[in-house]
Amino acid sequence: MLTRAQEDIIDATAPVVAEHLTTITQRFYPLMFERYPEVEPLFNQAHQANGGQPRALAGAVLAYVQLRKEPARARRTLETVVNKHVSLNIQPDQYPIVGECLMAAIGDVLSEAVTEEIADAWGALYQELADLLIDLESQRYREFAESTGGWRGTRSFRIADTRQESAVIRSFILEPEDGRPVAAFQPGQFIGVRLMIDGKPVYRHYSLSAYPNGRSYRISIKREADGVVSRHFHEALSVGDRIELLPPAGDLTLPEEGHDPVMLLSGGVGQTPMLSLLRQALEQGRQVVYLHAALDGDHHAFGDDVNALARDYPDHLRVITVYEQTDDGAAVDHVGRVHHDLIARHLPAGTPHCYFVGPQGFMVAVDGYLQALGVPEERRHFEHFGPSRALEAA
Repeated sequence: MLTRAQEDIIDATAPVVAEHLTTITQRFYPLMFERYPEVEPLFNQAHQANGGQPRALAGAVLAYVQLRKEPARARRTLETVVNKHVSLNIQPDQYPIVGECLMAAIGDVLSEAVTEEIADAWGALYQELADLLIDLESQRYREFAESTGGWRGTRSFRIADTRQESAVIRSFILEPEDGRPVAAFQPGQFIGVRLMIDGKPVYRHYSLSAYPNGRSYRISIKREADGVVSRHFHEALSVGDRIELLPPAGDLTLPEEGHDPVMLLSGGVGQTPMLSLLRQALEQGRQVVYLHAALDGDHHAFGDDVNALARDYPDHLRVITVYEQTDDGAAVDHVGRVHHDLIARHLPAGTPHCYFVGPQGFMVAVDGYLQALGVPEERRHFEHFGPSRALEAA
C-alpha cells in the first residue's frame, strides 16, 4: 500500500509521466527483451513494430493511476488485461521482470528528474498494480482448473480436421490428445495458443469460432502476408499435428440476464467471435441482426453456416451481407462500405446490445455511427485482435 507521501508524489508527477509515457514504453520493451530474452516469445513482434503494444501498456498504466482509488472500477477496467494474461499463462514471478525494466525505462527517459523518492513512489504504484493483477489471475487460473474439462498451464491438442472457409480464412478443429472432455467457454471468448516455430516458442490468441461442445475447440485463422504464426498454420500445419492450448478468456460476451435484441457487426475475420455469440443469442430467444462486411464473395467466410441459422430461426434472425467490391451474381444487401444510414436501417428497435469486431478503421466508424444513433456506451461492445487500445487512437 502506498503511503500518503507516495500518493502525493504520484498525483504531482503523473502529468509528467503521462506526457512521456509512450516514449517510456517504447524504451521499456527493447530493454526488457535485452535483459530477459526468455519473455520475448510472449509478445507479438508485429505489435511491437506498429506501436500497438507500447500504446496498450501506456493506456493500462494511465487507467490504473486514474482509477486506483476506486478498487471495484479498477478491477473491471483491468479485466481486459487479465484476460490476455490468462491466455498467455502469465505467472507471478514474471511481474518483477516487468517492474524492474519499467522503472529502468522511466529513469532512462526522465533522467535526473527521477529522484529516489519519485522512483520509490512509482515502484510502489507498480507493485500495487502487479499484486492486484496477480490476485485476479490466480483466481481465474484456479476456477478454470477446477471446472469440468479444465486444466492448469498448457494442454496438448491435435488438429483433428481443417476447413477452408474463404480465400484467406481456414478453420482448425482441435481435440485433446488425452481424449478427455474440454472445458466450456463463454461464446465470444478467445483462447491462447502455444506452438514451436523454427525451434522457438510463440504465443497467440484466437477467437473460438464454434459453439461449446465439450469435445473440441475450433479456431479460424486469417492468413496474413506478414504473419509468422498465421502463415505457419496455413502452410505448415495439417491434420494430426500437435499444438498446446491455454485457458479460454475474454469479455466480449452476452449479458447474463435480459432478452434485449442484439446487433452483431463484423468486418473480415472479425466475424469469428460473432459466430458463437449469434447461436447463443438465438438460443436465448433474442432478436438478432447479423451484419457482416467482406471484401467480396471469395473472402466471405461462414456464409452457409449463418444462412442455415437464418432458416432455423426465421422469426429471430435477420442477415445483412455487405461486399466492398461488386461480385456478379452474389446475393448481397449492399455494395461498398458500412455507413451510418445502413446501420440505421437495420438497427433493432428498443435498446439493443451492439457487438462489433474488425479492422481498427471499421470499429472506429461503427462505434461513431452507433453513438450517433443513440446506442449508449455500455451497450457498444468491441474487442481488438491484438493489444487493446482506445478506438479514437486511430
